[in-house]
This record gives sequence, structure tokens and C-alpha cells, in this order.
Amino acid sequence: MNISIDDADLLRNLRQLADKDARHAAAWALNDTAADVLKHVQDRMDQVFDRPTRFTKRAFMVWRAKPATLEAEVMERPSVGRRHSPKAQELGGQRGQTGLERLMASRLSADGQMQAAVPTAGTRLDAYGNWANAERRQAVDAVTSAAPAQAAAPTGRRPRKRAGFVIPKPGSNPSPGIWMRAPDGSISKVMHFTSVAPVYSERLGFQDGAAEVYAARLPEHLARTFERMVRRVSERA
Repeated sequence: MNISIDDADLLRNLRQLADKDARHAAAWALNDTAADVLKHVQDRMDQVFDRPTRFTKRAFMVWRAKPATLEAEVMERPSVGRRHSPKAQELGGQRGQTGLERLMASRLSADGQMQAAVPTAGTRLDAYGNWANAERRQAVDAVTSAAPAQAAAPTGRRPRKRAGFVIPKPGSNPSPGIWMRAPDGSISKVMHFTSVAPVYSERLGFQDGAAEVYAARLPEHLARTFERMVRRVSERA
């Protein structure tokens, strides 16, 4: 979302100050307004997401306004790249593969079932509701370091004696995914493989809420920053 000044009456009133001073004050106000919009987005994440991670809440940033452009932007961080899905959360639609899903899709023989990986009821989760790091590392290392034949889960009821994480052979009885074999020989599924990418409905409501914050906060910030600039100019005189 871009926040810019396009108000002829306001610009005429600003001529009581030198153009460069007025533009500096306007840039301050735009940047403060953009910061309010960013906080609104982060607060919305707390409401619509279940325990959003720090990375998720930092997915957006403020590109600051300058006196020459008078435009501030609340934008997705360049570092987010393909690792995140805020656009799908905002606009709805299909989510792309995560880094973990791309890794497993390139390393595993999943018989076309590796578009997305979805936690099961048996997945160990962290405080944010995501796959716990320790279990995830163990599982991914186990199933991606072995050849498909070595990583295959048993097709019958009698499990192998080797403990650890395995994936089933294509066409075998266990459904596609990552299975954990306990020391007692029992197996439980920790990650489900699917050939269908997750599709999100619109959830974040970023743009509508941001416009409301912009309309409410910009006049307050303009009044404050121009008063500040007037004082600064008076002190210089």
C-alpha cells in the first residue's frame, strides 16, 4: 500500500513554509503514519493467526518517505521472498511450496504426492504451533539422506526393527508422508504428503484496515510535524 499526499488545498497551505521545510515535515508525517499502518498489520496478525512467529510478524516493513517523493510504503520485506505467504493470506489463493517442501520434493520418491506437507495429530509442535525443530531436523535428515528403497516404510503389519523416521514406498499400504517408528515397533504418522497445494481464504484484511488507519492518523501527524517544523524555522531566524 502506498501512502502519498495528493491534496491541493493542503499543499497551498504549506506555502507559508519554505518548500523544503514543508516537504520535510510532510515526510515525517507520512513515515509516522506508515509506522501506524505497520503496527495495525502486526496487530491483525495476532488476531487472525494462531500464535504467529516473529518471522511472520516481521514480514512487512516501512519504506520511508523522502522530501523529494512524499511517498511511504508498507511493503513485504525483500528477505521474505518465497519463504512466506502474506499475499495469499491477504488476497486468498494457492500457497506456494515452503523451503522444506521443495527440499523433500526434490529428494524423496513420493510418487507425485509431494506438493505440500501437512502436520498430523501426531506431529510434535513448538510454542507457535509449527513442527518442532528437533523432530523436524531428525525426520528430514533421516528420510532425505537415504535412498528411496532404504527409506521405505513396511507394506505389511510387521514393522522393521530399525527405529527412526521413514516414508512409505509408492503404492504401499501406509499413506504418503513421514512416519515415525517407536522403539517398541509401533508406527505413527507425523507429516502428511499431498499433491494439492493449500488454498487460503482472505484472512488478514490488510488493505481495508490500512486505509482506515491512514485516514485517521495522517492529519494528526501532519499537524504535529508542521508545528515542529515551524518551531524549528523560528529558532533558526
